[in-house]
Amino acid sequence: MISVDRLRPQDHAAWERLFRAYIAFYERTSPQEMYDRAWREFERDELLHAFGAYRDGELVGIVHFLVHASTSGTDVCYLQDLFTDEAARGHGVGRALIEAVAGWARQRGFERVYWHTKESNATARHLYDRLASFSGFVQYRMSL
Repeated sequence: MISVDRLRPQDHAAWERLFRAYIAFYERTSPQEMYDRAWREFERDELLHAFGAYRDGELVGIVHFLVHASTSGTDVCYLQDLFTDEAARGHGVGRALIEAVAGWARQRGFERVYWHTKESNATARHLYDRLASFSGFVQYRMSL
């Protein structure tokens, strides 16, 4: 059985292990300050939000999300990071986390939840294709 809730103070080490695995999956590195800042923001639960997925009391998945204004409708929720421990994949963790974010956003009257993933992330896209529709948009980035 998977349960989803806000991260708790005692989850810090397990959360950081999962978040570091997420960052490594996307072949990036981040300084310790990035992890420290994110955790502080999640504790505040104002600008950045996070949920954890628990199986038998163990943190096995994380999701990070935020809200932003939209010029063409109500506020929207951006699901920025989603990661499931490798041993817990295929047991509904990702689905439970996405559904928890969607429920959170729905309660606040937001228009939609959206997210990005790499085109090559076939495992995640298999789930995403069942839960949401592909918008057809291509993302561009300008480094500053």
